[in-house]
Amino acid sequence: MITVHHLNNSRSQRVLWLLEELGLEYALQFYQRDPRTLLAPPELKAIHPLGKSPVLTDDGITVAESGAIIEYLLDRHDAGQLRPPAGTPERLRFTYWLHFAEGSAMPQLLLKLVLDRIRNAPAPFFVRPIARAIADKVGKATVQPNLAAQLDFMEAELARDPWFAGTAFSAADIQMSFPIEAAAARAGLDASRPRLMDWLARIRARPAYVRAVARGGPYSMVGGND
Repeated sequence: MITVHHLNNSRSQRVLWLLEELGLEYALQFYQRDPRTLLAPPELKAIHPLGKSPVLTDDGITVAESGAIIEYLLDRHDAGQLRPPAGTPERLRFTYWLHFAEGSAMPQLLLKLVLDRIRNAPAPFFVRPIARAIADKVGKATVQPNLAAQLDFMEAELARDPWFAGTAFSAADIQMSFPIEAAAARAGLDASRPRLMDWLARIRARPAYVRAVARGGPYSMVGGND
């Protein structure tokens, strides 16, 4: 039996969505973030040494990392509907976006989250202006331009085709959901990029997405790096 070790408001929501798209049976082991730090609880370290989510266990096999879990499930259970055929241009695009989500998009979003926390963290009155000034300077010099460039790039890509790997929905769209939803929640993605907003509306309307959210619990982009 497939078991998803599921942390609230985390990347593991994508794994639930993929399982729903594949029509697979699975069990859920729930974990809750620390309300103060927003980090995963130490119990997850009993499943995987890094103690982060998502983690999937299946017949004695433990798989961590969203992209690795997606590839594992597709290799074992996909009949070709969620991954383009090997050797096609669509497969190359699929692979690119599968890695772009965590390799390029999420680091900038997480850096923005850290800077926002520094900017708003309680501090002595004489330290607060300095911390905010540093966070603002780093944000304006690097994070904000990089995020804007990435969002513009994604917007332009969706002008080519309605989905990230081409004309058909794929697991690359599932992988891209977390950074794009995070961008909409806390990084300025709005109606000024209509194709990305339309893509968000379309994924959220998919029955499998709706089922995954219902099963995984309330979903908001307030989580940390796990």
